[in-house]
Amino acid sequence: MESLTFRYATKEDIPLILRLIRELAEYEGLLSEVVATEAILEEWIFQKNKAEVIFGLDSAGEEIGFALFFHNFSTFLGRAGIYLEDLYVLPTQRGKGYGKAILQKLAQIAVERGCGRLEWWCLDSNTPSIGFYRALGAEAMSDWTVYRLAGDTLQNMAEAKE
Repeated sequence: MESLTFRYATKEDIPLILRLIRELAEYEGLLSEVVATEAILEEWIFQKNKAEVIFGLDSAGEEIGFALFFHNFSTFLGRAGIYLEDLYVLPTQRGKGYGKAILQKLAQIAVERGCGRLEWWCLDSNTPSIGFYRALGAEAMSDWTVYRLAGDTLQNMAEAKE
């Protein structure tokens, strides 16, 4: 693998972050669900500091992929963890070990910060990624089901009187 370096995103990277989010969504067949805008990303990543982004850089200093992550908290561990929301490597850069290097960097960040775990979700249909994660030793949490309130359902729950 070619040497990979990393850098944290700055406000100037917002257009690049949004472009990569859209590319990932297109890859996953979910582009129609992307409602993020540059203004939304600026507010939530850089003003409210609710997420972080790191870029993997090739030897020429070009961004080959990114990871967007944030801290969650485990009551059982009594400490924070890192939740990886998205990891994306450009299609032309896949198969070079960059995805593994980005996950290793996230693991290093988690350990440096004293976090108890690094976790993420993966679409059941994304078999290439599932195979990749299993090869790294990641465990699927088969006993857990993800539940979500969003959109009108979330709004209705928030406005419920009881």
